[in-house]
Amino acid sequence: MSSRLKDRVAIVTGGGHGIGKAYATRLAAEGAKVVIAEIDEKAALAVAEELRAAGHEALGMGTDVADPASLEKMTAAVVAKFGRIDVLVNNAAIFATVPMSRSPFDQITIPEWDRMMSVNVKGAWLAACAVIPQMRKQGYGKIINISSGTALKGSPSRIHYVTSKAAILGFTKTLANEVGKDNICVNCVAPGSTLSEENPDEGIIKMRSDASSGRALKRVQNPDDLTGAIVFFASADSDFITGQTLVVDGGSCLH
Repeated sequence: MSSRLKDRVAIVTGGGHGIGKAYATRLAAEGAKVVIAEIDEKAALAVAEELRAAGHEALGMGTDVADPASLEKMTAAVVAKFGRIDVLVNNAAIFATVPMSRSPFDQITIPEWDRMMSVNVKGAWLAACAVIPQMRKQGYGKIINISSGTALKGSPSRIHYVTSKAAILGFTKTLANEVGKDNICVNCVAPGSTLSEENPDEGIIKMRSDASSGRALKRVQNPDDLTGAIVFFASADSDFITGQTLVVDGGSCLH
């Protein structure tokens, strides 16, 4: 790996499992000091310890992105330990590790709809609100939001999830316009169907395998396929790119 992110401090929400863990691992390999902000505190601490054992600087903290106080506590601890915040990866979401139902639109309960929006949409907003004051002080920052290819195509039997990820597209563009004057870039990555589940059963493996038939690149997408896009948006290579969404799905959604 290169050292494109040497001395940068990167927060990955939901970084204790799946794709988020892959993001954290790659950012650390590129030289970043990585903070795993994860509602599963045990997983956050375990990933941080794993990264430290590999020779990286890392901090794990139990963090609920739907709770402003939890986010403020986390960001204060990051600044106290590392002195700055350069990158926020808004990855935490209800999807796999915190599961969602895959039901028709009229069978989703109101509490589940509200919880989905609270974490996937409000959580991204609150996390940005928590880190941007420090980024403004520095005159530099990178916010990377995570949407989904389903928001561009529509996907049946999960309308609450797709709606939340469509909201992230507009959130990215609007926030980019608001904080550009502060030299803060805001971009978005939209993954395709990714085999990110831990210990997937045969049904999950079949679902992820079937998705490859609609791609230009005929194979299953893995978490590591997404990490290069995250490093690009976190690095100086993208310093004049903001408000953009990069679809990483092997050519499933061509636009």
